[in-house]
Amino acid sequence: MADLHAHRTALTGHCYRMLGSLSEAEDAVQETMLRAWRGLAGFDGRASLRTWLQRIATHVCLDALQDRKRRSRPMLVHSAFDITDELTALPASHWVEPIPDSLAIPSDSDASERIALRQSLRLAFVAALQHLPPRQRAALLLSDVLDLSAAEIADALQLSIAAVNSALQRARATLERCGVKPPPAQPLSTEQAQRVEHYLAAFERYDMDALAQLLHEDVTLSMPPYTLWLRGKAAVRAWMLGRGIGCLGSRLLKVAACGSPAFAQYRRSETGPGFTAWSLIVLEQDPQDAVITAMNHFLDTAVLFPRFGLPLSLPPDGVPPSR
Repeated sequence: MADLHAHRTALTGHCYRMLGSLSEAEDAVQETMLRAWRGLAGFDGRASLRTWLQRIATHVCLDALQDRKRRSRPMLVHSAFDITDELTALPASHWVEPIPDSLAIPSDSDASERIALRQSLRLAFVAALQHLPPRQRAALLLSDVLDLSAAEIADALQLSIAAVNSALQRARATLERCGVKPPPAQPLSTEQAQRVEHYLAAFERYDMDALAQLLHEDVTLSMPPYTLWLRGKAAVRAWMLGRGIGCLGSRLLKVAACGSPAFAQYRRSETGPGFTAWSLIVLEQDPQDAVITAMNHFLDTAVLFPRFGLPLSLPPDGVPPSR
């Protein structure tokens, strides 16, 4: 069993990409472990243990996808809102969830593999995957992320090689229509990293003029579980200085989420000194000029922060006791 559990992180990453949900991915990995344990005597070693487990996990995810609707993002559901529009929430099961990098990227991965795996956790990529039929989704991930051959994918999905190649062609065409290409394996550039540092400083100073200078003209701001999302620097600035003014005085802690720059946001407590968990912010950046293209604020902190090992409150100095 110890050998099986050594692959848990890699399997969690694979199931997350398939399902768009950390909670569902963890359930899928648990079911994968149970099926693998029961079938271990039949493992003949023709493939590696990891490949065998990935095959089982893929079928677990395909079974799960038969019984539920695909997850999405507010920007993919309807057009942008006005800042005065009503806030309406949908159940958590409606949205693609963020995932800590540490739960999806094995610690023993080499540098190039870690970069590639981080890129394949990006929100835009994972959300676009949810638009693919389940078997196309599985074929694409097994090929482009896990680097299995067409023959290995055909064996895993019980398809012909021709059917696999056709599924891959259709999947890639769908992603291209969605404006999403298979993510390139490249690290965060110096310019991107600097812009993230400037974002952190501007947000904590609550200097919305400085923050706006870091944003793309068509930047989006979303706040799952709410359906409302905004487009454009002017709309984001107006929101932050209007209905979002409660974020004034926030503290941000860096985290690693979805292969992207991310922060745990704590707002000043309304009931006493200190700070209270408010949102998990995942940023998206243009790979060419490093401008921030999306600010994704996930508000279900009671569920998300413990998964990231984050406290739900901070003392008045804004520093967690463990840091």
